[in-house]
Amino acid sequence: MNQKDVYSIMKRRKASHKGENGEVLVIGGSEDYIGCLVLAGLAALRSGVDWVTVAAPEKVAWAVSCITPDLVVKKYKGAYFSKRHVKDMLKLSEKHDTVLIGNGIGRKSEDFVKEFVRKVRKPLVIDADGIKSIRLQDTYDAILTPHKKEMQLLLKNSGLDKVNKMKDMKKKAKEIQKSIKNNVIVVTGPEDLIVSKTEVVVNKTGNAGMTKGGTGDVLAGLCAGFLAQSGNAKKSAKAAAYINGKLGDILKKKKGYSFIASDMLDEIRKFRKFSGVNKAKLH
Repeated sequence: MNQKDVYSIMKRRKASHKGENGEVLVIGGSEDYIGCLVLAGLAALRSGVDWVTVAAPEKVAWAVSCITPDLVVKKYKGAYFSKRHVKDMLKLSEKHDTVLIGNGIGRKSEDFVKEFVRKVRKPLVIDADGIKSIRLQDTYDAILTPHKKEMQLLLKNSGLDKVNKMKDMKKKAKEIQKSIKNNVIVVTGPEDLIVSKTEVVVNKTGNAGMTKGGTGDVLAGLCAGFLAQSGNAKKSAKAAAYINGKLGDILKKKKGYSFIASDMLDEIRKFRKFSGVNKAKLH
């Protein structure tokens, strides 16, 4: 199915003030995974939002601060997040329009993720280890961005074992729609599947060079940034998948398969007003 005019994300009032164009909170990171927070946070900023806060364990957070001055960083004691952090994180989330959780957070933070996702009242984007910790039943009005293996685990955790055994991804997506509630799932792969309660859309931008680590963090950051600006999970997911893949295609022409995720951040700013979004064709 062709989809024109995916969403004109970048519109803003000339007289708009700081914060009016969206504020994103990124929760994640562990001692082994730091760069993913930077990629996700900067992708959200490049999407057009005014403000991105990164919340991370103390040592991780200091590292993020050293890498870039553009992200506001909140530092929490401990090597990983636990249930004792939930109350403070819920309070922090109230100051933001959208929350992105999961990038580099690690499985040791699983109990924190489960409780936070159940209790938070802000639009969510859930990525990476965040997806491995939850069930579809725990989320509402969220964008989830799993790759194939993360999707299998999500279905298992959600008690959808019969659906999990289906090999045809498009047929599987039709079955997932029955349990998806108001969520949107972007299943990344050679062709991204965007699954919502009302439709299944295939995004064909992107290439094999995007198997590199970090490209998924950029996608999650774009999803969060667009969601903070638009408030529409389905349209934000479509736009993010299209643009993320388009950035990869632009870089493949320039660098072959040698491009890396941080190259994508540089290309976002050159992709003026995301003019391609209005003519995006998703099938």
